[in-house]
Amino acid sequence: MHLLQPQTEVSISSLMSTISTANSDISDRQVQLSTWENFSTEAQQVDWLILHFNHWFSHLNVNLVKGDFEPEYFPAEQSSPARIQFAHGFFNSALHEISHWSIAGDKRRLLPDLGYWYAPDGRTQEQQALFEQVEIKPQAIEWLFAVAFGRRFRVSLDNLTGDGGDGCHFKDHVFAQVQAYFSGDAQLPRDAKYFIDCICLCTRAGKTLQSNEFEREMLD
Repeated sequence: MHLLQPQTEVSISSLMSTISTANSDISDRQVQLSTWENFSTEAQQVDWLILHFNHWFSHLNVNLVKGDFEPEYFPAEQSSPARIQFAHGFFNSALHEISHWSIAGDKRRLLPDLGYWYAPDGRTQEQQALFEQVEIKPQAIEWLFAVAFGRRFRVSLDNLTGDGGDGCHFKDHVFAQVQAYFSGDAQLPRDAKYFIDCICLCTRAGKTLQSNEFEREMLD
């Protein structure tokens, strides 16, 4: 997904709320269709993710799908659900696109590619600064997703041939945003929180994410 446009965050639920199979409205039996630990290859884990995302969010009429080209979002049509298409079957690409979708509100989910407009690789310093401003929250949420899955997260500046700098300040902002979710100074979108809850039930026996699992040095 390519974007240089601010987005509306759905502020509903804080990451600080806990989850367990005893007091949550979701349970391991409802959530897990196949055991995460049984799959070790990228392709297997991608298939697991697609199966479970589509199960968890079936009530929102949206499907996660592999794409052969660039990631893109397609709104629902009368005869088909919305599609979150991620790039080339890459697990991390799927998490990134899900993070953008989770932030978008209901109105933006009715628009192609969530209403974003494309700025190609090779952006100017000013364009890159705007890109990074819009990317802070999605990449912070993507980091939460990745850690819930036990995967390493890398920030993406997505400007290989342009003027993007070393990304140090952007990494600082992503880290600060994650810490704001833990402190309660910022709230996670409803669907991002639900996604994390479901992941943790499947991969961490319901153990919630902890702030000490996220350190600034991990982004370097």
